[in-house]
Amino acid sequence: MSFTVSAGTASRVYSWQHGSLLSALEQGLSLTTSGMSDVRIVDSEGRSHSPAALYQRVFGQQPTDAAAQTLARAA
Repeated sequence: MSFTVSAGTASRVYSWQHGSLLSALEQGLSLTTSGMSDVRIVDSEGRSHSPAALYQRVFGQQPTDAAAQTLARAA
């Protein structure tokens, strides 16, 4: 399965391709905690999620700041 992570700054929009859900989620959470705007994760079927919503869908809970920081350090 393919996942695209996108995020923006005031002047540009960036995107990255990932082959796994977890790597896309790690990067999405990392980008969110680093202050990037409009961070989205799009799956191969075109469904778009915020990193927090996707985390909740996969793990059944909201990511805590500690969990987001742990995932960001792992990325």
